[in-house]
Amino acid sequence: MKKIQVLGTGCSKCKLLTANVEAAVKALGIEAVVEKVEKIQEIMKFGVMTTPALVVDGQVKSAGKVLSPDNIKEFLA
Repeated sequence: MKKIQVLGTGCSKCKLLTANVEAAVKALGIEAVVEKVEKIQEIMKFGVMTTPALVVDGQVKSAGKVLSPDNIKEFLA
């Protein structure tokens, strides 16, 4: 099972990225845990300076942009 984390303080872009992650997971039909990380201290542990950011299985895949569900699928496949 994949662990997917969306790093962001709850802004509209962060919420959109979370929705796109959920759409990608559903489209692929995979099992995944989607977790929102909103505390600045936790976000900084990843070395991310711009949000929203996407982390898959502990690796930062994207920072500072809202990926489309299709872009996200590439990281999950």
